[in-house]
Amino acid sequence: MTEISATEASKRFADVLDAVEHRGEMFTVLRRGRVVATIAPARRGNGADLRRIMTEHPPDDRWAEDLQDLRRFSGAAPTVDPWND
Repeated sequence: MTEISATEASKRFADVLDAVEHRGEMFTVLRRGRVVATIAPARRGNGADLRRIMTEHPPDDRWAEDLQDLRRFSGAAPTVDPWND
């Protein structure tokens, strides 16, 4: 993985994106010597990946109830339903 300063990344952004897209290169972006970002090729999915994910993570029938509980207990529950104006 190539390290590049934020300044250099901004000056050469098109070149960096070309390297990522066409050669699969990855860049670690540094600001004041600290890592702030990674630029890497996007992972490409396909139907088989989607099928696997859907199988591994079945629907959660209690999700909506859990969300309501979280909102109620955190004080984030709306006092007025915005859809019933």
